[in-house]
Amino acid sequence: MSLVNIIGTVGLPACYGGFETLVENLVNHRRNNTTYEVYCSSKTYKEKKATYKNATLHYIPFNANGVSSIIYDICSLIHAVFIRKSKTLLVLGVSGCIILPILRLFYKHKIITNIDGLEWKRDKWNTLAKSFLKLSEKLAVRYSDVVIADNQAIADYVKQEYGVDSVVIAYGGDHAVANVADRLSREPDEGYAFSLCRIEPENNVHIALEAFAQSGKPLKFVGNWNNSDYGKSLKLQYSDYSNIELIDPIYDVEQLFKLRARCSYYIHGHSAGGTNPSLVEIMHFAKPLIAFDCNYNRATTEDKAIYFRNAEELIAATDRLSATSGNPGAIMLEIAQRRYTWEIVANQYLDVICSK
Repeated sequence: MSLVNIIGTVGLPACYGGFETLVENLVNHRRNNTTYEVYCSSKTYKEKKATYKNATLHYIPFNANGVSSIIYDICSLIHAVFIRKSKTLLVLGVSGCIILPILRLFYKHKIITNIDGLEWKRDKWNTLAKSFLKLSEKLAVRYSDVVIADNQAIADYVKQEYGVDSVVIAYGGDHAVANVADRLSREPDEGYAFSLCRIEPENNVHIALEAFAQSGKPLKFVGNWNNSDYGKSLKLQYSDYSNIELIDPIYDVEQLFKLRARCSYYIHGHSAGGTNPSLVEIMHFAKPLIAFDCNYNRATTEDKAIYFRNAEELIAATDRLSATSGNPGAIMLEIAQRRYTWEIVANQYLDVICSK
């Protein structure tokens, strides 16, 4: 029996982001008597289940995000190594990897680390936080047996920066159309562009809003507008445009499905973070895609989307899409079904976990 301890997420049942959705789907799959133990933040879950699906749950009394994620992940690692005697550690993110040099003095089993999307490059962190995250990334790469990159561009960076080969495993997105895929063809096309993201500068929200303010074309944009000065200023600036609808975060699966299914095309402004979960999700809707021009997005879409770098290029991209015959979204769906389903992703993780 192979015991895999999974560290670095908020926990199960999934209630947060990409890593949580990954773990939710991973524990549905087993191979060679694999068993899972997942670390959860007791700050998040009022009901503390002992087990969930095929996993045993352990609770750590710290928040799993922000600065506290460091101590949360470190405590999880210590518990997995010294209390649970884990045979395999699957570490998602690098926050707690600062402790790996010490753990390696005692722990001789497999450590698999997904280094996430080069977190230290994100604009939201100050200089001290970026330095810490860069050091954690370096230690994660050095002291892990297997490094997982969620995007080929990140794998290229790891090879160039550290001289280490990594395994590229992305995310699944088919959960976004689970049990409703047959409805897609029956949903009306309402002619608007759609976008969904955290409202942060690195997601180039300002570019999208400027472009659609100039073009007058309809846009529905979902995000956490009230969580930052950046979001509040954009909401104040663009709320009066009749063609732009700024929508607060949506947690209802059915409502989100309708917004995605009824749009004519999707705008993806992310410029950092590797393979973005919302991108692979929308690809399963067979929608034409206009993405910010960076190596991450080009790798995810195999250079077959339309790309932009500024408002003028985005306006031109929407015009070009309007003149395109056929359905460019079918190409996105083909890529998604070939690369971004949870069955494929889970089996790729199991190949790494079960390999000698």
